[in-house]
Amino acid sequence: MRTILWGAALGAAGGALGHAALRTDQGRELDEQLFKAVNDGHGPRADRFFFSVTELGSLYAAGAAAVAIAVCGRPREAARALSAAGATWMLGQGIKKAVDRPRPFQADEDGTRRMIAEPRGTSWPSSHPAVLTTFTRVAARELGLGSVASAALTALDGVVATSRVYLGVHYPSDVGSGLLFGRAVARVWPRGRSRR
Repeated sequence: MRTILWGAALGAAGGALGHAALRTDQGRELDEQLFKAVNDGHGPRADRFFFSVTELGSLYAAGAAAVAIAVCGRPREAARALSAAGATWMLGQGIKKAVDRPRPFQADEDGTRRMIAEPRGTSWPSSHPAVLTTFTRVAARELGLGSVASAALTALDGVVATSRVYLGVHYPSDVGSGLLFGRAVARVWPRGRSRR
């Protein structure tokens, strides 16, 4: 029951963040200011770095990571993490259609640096950080990873989320909500039975 409550709280926090950014003048203004500060560009090294990490949040990357985990002898754990990531992606796509928020480069064509091909779908919530966060949280739990490895995976989640803003395809509230939704799904996703 406690797990479900935590999941519900994280999901509600993601929704509240989105509501503030989408429905209030102050929230929209703050979201746009933060977007411009990150998207403004910070040199060719930063451009290359964020371009190279952004697709780690895709379902393709989750599938590749699941294959690697399975090849290392943990196929059940890989399947649970990939299933959770897939469920997060489907949930996110439904929410995106319902909310229908334009992406930053659509809302401000002249003031946005879009550095990757135009993604399909709308802006809120961001799928990449949601999918990656769900995958990393479930995989870390199922594999019994310690706090240092879990912290490194959380940092990776944050880097991929930042990349989506930097590359011009999401607002900060989109990726923040995506991170919270990803955590919420991971929290309520059923645990596998230990082999021990």
